[in-house]
Amino acid sequence: MASTSPIETYLGSGDSLARLQAHAGRLLRLQRLLGELLPDYMAAACKVANLKGEDLVIHVESAALAVKLRQAVPSLLADFARAGVLLRDIKVKVAVPEYRPPTPPVEARHVSDSTRAGLGALAASLPADSPLARALKRFVRNAG
Repeated sequence: MASTSPIETYLGSGDSLARLQAHAGRLLRLQRLLGELLPDYMAAACKVANLKGEDLVIHVESAALAVKLRQAVPSLLADFARAGVLLRDIKVKVAVPEYRPPTPPVEARHVSDSTRAGLGALAASLPADSPLARALKRFVRNAG
Protein backbone atom coordinates (compact mmCIF):
# COMPACT_ATOMS: atom_id res chain seq x y z
CA MET A 1 0.00 0.00 0.00
CA ALA A 2 1.37 3.42 -0.94
CA SER A 3 2.08 5.84 1.85
CA THR A 4 0.32 9.19 1.71
CA SER A 5 1.51 12.43 3.21
CA PRO A 6 -0.40 13.93 6.16
CA ILE A 7 -1.73 16.76 3.97
CA GLU A 8 -3.17 14.26 1.47
CA THR A 9 -4.84 12.40 4.33
CA TYR A 10 -6.26 15.68 5.68
CA LEU A 11 -7.47 16.89 2.28
CA GLY A 12 -9.17 13.59 1.54
CA SER A 13 -10.92 13.42 4.91
CA GLY A 14 -13.97 15.65 4.40
CA ASP A 15 -16.48 16.42 1.68
CA SER A 16 -15.63 20.12 1.42
CA LEU A 17 -11.91 19.42 1.44
CA ALA A 18 -12.34 16.70 -1.16
CA ARG A 19 -14.23 19.16 -3.38
CA LEU A 20 -11.48 21.72 -2.87
CA GLN A 21 -8.84 19.16 -3.84
CA ALA A 22 -10.81 18.16 -6.94
CA HIS A 23 -11.25 21.82 -7.94
CA ALA A 24 -7.52 22.47 -7.52
CA GLY A 25 -6.81 19.43 -9.69
CA ARG A 26 -9.12 20.74 -12.40
CA LEU A 27 -7.39 24.13 -12.29
CA LEU A 28 -3.98 22.49 -12.66
CA ARG A 29 -5.18 20.46 -15.65
CA LEU A 30 -6.65 23.60 -17.23
CA GLN A 31 -3.36 25.46 -16.64
CA ARG A 32 -1.40 22.71 -18.40
CA LEU A 33 -3.87 22.70 -21.29
CA LEU A 34 -3.76 26.49 -21.55
CA GLY A 35 0.04 26.33 -21.68
CA GLU A 36 -0.19 23.88 -24.59
CA LEU A 37 -2.72 26.00 -26.49
CA LEU A 38 -0.98 29.37 -26.20
CA PRO A 39 2.31 30.49 -27.75
CA ASP A 40 5.22 30.31 -25.30
CA TYR A 41 5.45 34.07 -24.76
CA MET A 42 1.78 34.17 -23.73
CA ALA A 43 1.69 30.93 -21.80
CA ALA A 44 4.37 32.11 -19.38
CA ALA A 45 2.36 35.23 -18.50
CA CYS A 46 -1.14 33.66 -18.25
CA LYS A 47 -2.35 31.84 -15.14
CA VAL A 48 -5.63 30.02 -14.67
CA ALA A 49 -7.18 31.75 -11.67
CA ASN A 50 -10.53 30.00 -11.29
CA LEU A 51 -13.29 28.02 -12.91
CA LYS A 52 -16.73 29.34 -11.98
CA GLY A 53 -19.32 27.01 -13.46
CA GLU A 54 -18.48 27.06 -17.16
CA ASP A 55 -16.54 30.33 -17.04
CA LEU A 56 -12.76 30.17 -16.93
CA VAL A 57 -10.95 33.11 -15.32
CA ILE A 58 -7.41 33.78 -16.50
CA HIS A 59 -5.03 36.31 -14.95
CA VAL A 60 -2.45 37.98 -17.18
CA GLU A 61 0.50 40.19 -16.31
CA SER A 62 -0.20 43.18 -18.57
CA ALA A 63 -3.04 45.05 -20.24
CA ALA A 64 -1.48 44.54 -23.67
CA LEU A 65 -1.42 40.79 -23.17
CA ALA A 66 -5.01 40.90 -21.89
CA VAL A 67 -6.11 42.53 -25.16
CA LYS A 68 -4.34 39.85 -27.23
CA LEU A 69 -5.84 37.07 -25.11
CA ARG A 70 -9.36 38.53 -25.29
CA GLN A 71 -9.05 38.54 -29.09
CA ALA A 72 -8.11 34.86 -28.95
CA VAL A 73 -11.03 33.81 -26.70
CA PRO A 74 -13.23 32.40 -29.52
CA SER A 75 -10.44 30.19 -30.84
CA LEU A 76 -9.43 29.20 -27.30
CA LEU A 77 -13.01 28.13 -26.55
CA ALA A 78 -12.94 25.93 -29.66
CA ASP A 79 -9.50 24.52 -28.73
CA PHE A 80 -10.67 23.72 -25.19
CA ALA A 81 -13.81 22.05 -26.62
CA ARG A 82 -11.65 19.89 -28.93
CA ALA A 83 -9.66 18.87 -25.83
CA GLY A 84 -12.90 17.85 -24.09
CA VAL A 85 -13.34 20.91 -21.87
CA LEU A 86 -16.63 22.69 -22.52
CA LEU A 87 -16.56 26.34 -21.48
CA ARG A 88 -19.15 29.04 -21.94
CA ASP A 89 -16.73 31.96 -21.62
CA ILE A 90 -13.15 32.90 -20.78
CA LYS A 91 -12.74 36.01 -18.66
CA VAL A 92 -9.37 37.74 -18.82
CA LYS A 93 -8.23 39.91 -15.93
CA VAL A 94 -5.03 41.87 -15.48
CA ALA A 95 -3.29 40.82 -12.27
CA VAL A 96 -0.22 42.94 -11.71
CA PRO A 97 2.40 40.90 -9.90
CA GLU A 98 3.15 41.99 -6.36
CA TYR A 99 6.06 44.42 -6.24
CA ARG A 100 8.94 43.31 -4.11
CA PRO A 101 11.90 45.62 -3.86
CA PRO A 102 15.22 43.97 -4.57
CA THR A 103 16.93 42.59 -1.52
CA PRO A 104 19.77 44.79 -0.36
CA PRO A 105 23.25 43.40 -0.92
CA VAL A 106 24.71 41.51 1.99
CA GLU A 107 27.18 43.65 3.83
CA ALA A 108 30.62 42.02 3.97
CA ARG A 109 31.74 41.67 7.57
CA HIS A 110 35.32 41.11 8.49
CA VAL A 111 36.51 39.42 11.65
CA SER A 112 40.09 39.79 12.83
CA ASP A 113 42.42 36.80 12.88
CA SER A 114 42.69 36.92 16.69
CA THR A 115 38.88 36.90 17.06
CA ARG A 116 38.57 33.96 14.66
CA ALA A 117 41.27 32.09 16.56
CA GLY A 118 39.52 32.77 19.89
CA LEU A 119 36.16 31.61 18.55
CA GLY A 120 37.81 28.52 17.04
CA ALA A 121 39.36 27.70 20.42
CA LEU A 122 36.00 28.18 22.13
CA ALA A 123 34.31 25.87 19.60
CA ALA A 124 37.02 23.23 20.17
CA SER A 125 36.46 23.37 23.94
CA LEU A 126 32.74 22.62 23.59
CA PRO A 127 31.31 19.11 23.11
CA ALA A 128 31.52 18.08 19.44
CA ASP A 129 27.76 17.51 19.14
CA SER A 130 26.93 20.92 20.63
CA PRO A 131 24.84 23.15 18.32
CA LEU A 132 26.86 26.14 19.55
CA ALA A 133 30.13 24.42 18.63
CA ARG A 134 28.83 23.65 15.13
CA ALA A 135 27.63 27.24 14.68
CA LEU A 136 30.95 28.67 15.89
CA LYS A 137 32.93 26.37 13.58
CA ARG A 138 30.76 27.39 10.65
CA PHE A 139 31.16 31.08 11.55
CA VAL A 140 34.95 30.79 11.79
CA ARG A 141 35.07 28.92 8.47
CA ASN A 142 32.92 31.54 6.66
CA ALA A 143 34.26 34.70 8.36
CA GLY A 144 36.71 36.59 6.21
